[in-house]
Amino acid sequence: MEVSPYPSSFIGLSSFNLYVQKVMTKKVSSCICLLLYIATFFSCAERKHEVSISTSIAHPQVDFGLGELKAALTKKGFTVDITDQPDPDIMLSLDNPHKDLKPEGFDIQKEGDIIKLTGYDAAGLLYGALELAEQIETKGLAQIEPTLQNPYMEKRGTKFNIPLDVRTPSYTDASAVAQHNLPYMWDFDFWQEYIDNLARYRYNYISLWNLHPFPSLVKVPEYPDIALDDVQRSTVEWKENYHLHGTGLDSPEILANPEIIKRLSIEEKIQFWQKVMTYAKDRNVDFYIITWNIFTNGTGGKYGITDEIDNPVTKDYFKQSIKALFRTYPLLAGIGLTAGENMHKKTFEEKENWAYDTYAKAVLEIAEEMPERSFTFIHRQHQTGAKDIAQKFKPVIDASNIEFLYCFKYAKAHVFSTTEQHYHQGFVKDIEGMKTIWGLRNDDTYYLRWGAPDFVRTFIQNIPQSVAKGIYYGSDQWIWGRDFLTKEPATPNQLEIVKHWYNWALWGRLSYNSSLSNETFVALIKNRFPSTDAQSLFNAWQEASMVYPTTTAFHWGEVDFKWYIEGCKSRPGPAQNKTGFHDVNRFITLAPHPKSGFQSIPDYVKMKMADSTSTLKTPLEVAKKLSEHADAALSGADKIKPSPSKELQYTVNDIKSMAFLGKYYAHKIEGATYLALYRETQNVEYQTDAVENLRHALAYWKKYAEAVQLQNKNPLWTNRVGYVDFQIITGWVAQDIEMANELVSAID
Repeated sequence: MEVSPYPSSFIGLSSFNLYVQKVMTKKVSSCICLLLYIATFFSCAERKHEVSISTSIAHPQVDFGLGELKAALTKKGFTVDITDQPDPDIMLSLDNPHKDLKPEGFDIQKEGDIIKLTGYDAAGLLYGALELAEQIETKGLAQIEPTLQNPYMEKRGTKFNIPLDVRTPSYTDASAVAQHNLPYMWDFDFWQEYIDNLARYRYNYISLWNLHPFPSLVKVPEYPDIALDDVQRSTVEWKENYHLHGTGLDSPEILANPEIIKRLSIEEKIQFWQKVMTYAKDRNVDFYIITWNIFTNGTGGKYGITDEIDNPVTKDYFKQSIKALFRTYPLLAGIGLTAGENMHKKTFEEKENWAYDTYAKAVLEIAEEMPERSFTFIHRQHQTGAKDIAQKFKPVIDASNIEFLYCFKYAKAHVFSTTEQHYHQGFVKDIEGMKTIWGLRNDDTYYLRWGAPDFVRTFIQNIPQSVAKGIYYGSDQWIWGRDFLTKEPATPNQLEIVKHWYNWALWGRLSYNSSLSNETFVALIKNRFPSTDAQSLFNAWQEASMVYPTTTAFHWGEVDFKWYIEGCKSRPGPAQNKTGFHDVNRFITLAPHPKSGFQSIPDYVKMKMADSTSTLKTPLEVAKKLSEHADAALSGADKIKPSPSKELQYTVNDIKSMAFLGKYYAHKIEGATYLALYRETQNVEYQTDAVENLRHALAYWKKYAEAVQLQNKNPLWTNRVGYVDFQIITGWVAQDIEMANELVSAID
């Protein structure tokens, strides 16, 4: 039976009130007098400034919000006293339901000299306290502005491919980022900082993705010899590329070269994850576990377990493992699956029958065993069909204490493409009013600190709301653990979501409140970098960041192994060459995103030959747009005064790096366009323009590579596009010029 640390009286609590009464050396009778008094006070630094906080509500989510509020007040010079005395400066109490609030919503209002914060529930109070703390830090206590906020997206999560052990790998294990981060997955300090920041960014769940996590997480009574002690990593000399379906990560040479990086019994592992999930719940962050199938990594073939779809032992093992998972972790919110990656040449019916006999039956049985507990069941639509899923999983859909959700990869692997997507249109019709989690994949921004709130806001507002349960944001080619690329890292290495704080805050905050203004983000930048011109930094950052969606929308390699913008690279197949580098020929042939509004280079050439027109933006106009973004970013970055802040230095360098990358792609697109025209017309003037632009492209690539390597290590080994080595790629960039010149020689 589930034992929850959360009393039932606080789960879904109808409302709370947080009264913030600001009292200085004497009581005041009006808000105007209070504001004047605060203004006077700050000119008299020698006066003592105290705020007392009193609450009778005992809930860890509220405690976290109060802790953030106390920290903000302390930072502003207030002495904060937690007391149970009456008439405090800040009082937390219950109130009647708020008619305009929804779960996790809050309302901040001013009533005379009192600021009243009402939350729908504990989570709403947490987010309201975070909002109040943020306003105190960015505006000051006297300038608190009323606001009512409800979640725009109910579920706001992260996609975290987790490398638990070489014996239970994630999809991402064959990469530098996974090998570096594997030890941190068993470090409680990492999860504390990670979860605290997710709460601040308004995320409310973490989805852990792994091929087959059970041996590292549970001891299954029916299969006790499978549970794994200790944490191992392989010392093998890894190959550059492994199969895109995740197979081969349990090859003999990988498993035969282990090193133990942490001594932990399976019982200690269970205690660890129970502690992590409790800590997360205290910050309104749930955990989900999502798997690819059928993988049996870590089982070692024991008990006759194989990855064959018709193996009855395997089916029973999966079912018992899932049941053990929920029994072991009372705070685990749900489980999800993908059917298909290792179910080669199987029909939809065969895949769904297997998924039902394992995952569905397990959750149905555990839900009946624990009727007081709520479960979430997530089924990805990937490599199967929504209608097939709905038909097969009807008993799960109909269960009273199970929430069934689809999961759909909304923009393929690149949210940084266009704000309008189209892949979901048939899916929305197929699910017939049911709900889905929209997968927002960022397989683009690993090196550089991205940040364009106007793009994110529009993107999120365009997501179909009628069927949306929420979103998750994350990567398949990257693990957002601790930074390992920075040449002079902090100790311990900075969290990736702290290094890329602006990126992660944008997707989390705007998923919670899609109308959040740019003024809010300017204020956050100013608070983080108080000595800089925040508006100039905001503008330059946004302009530079638009290089990513503009380029990728024009040069559309829809999945991760088909395009990685920071390296101009893919696997060799999609690049149509041996290196994987997307040369000038591939820039001619690869079409834009269907919703980009951009015209392809071949279509532009046809239009020119026919002397016709198009409503689409031509390749030359796209190149101009890229160049304008880059020029504006460089101009803005030049306005940022030198600072001793290393983070600000790194941020400005990243903005310049993105701008140089934009100039590279602008000239490459223009050069490719003229080269295509030259090949069609044999007009040497087009060839001259092509070569000139490709030479400019090389010059800007060199600036880009130099700027990136100024603060980052090179090369980078990724699991989807292999090695990204800026020095080698520079040679490939130069070959674009040679390709154009070779044509001239042939014609002569």
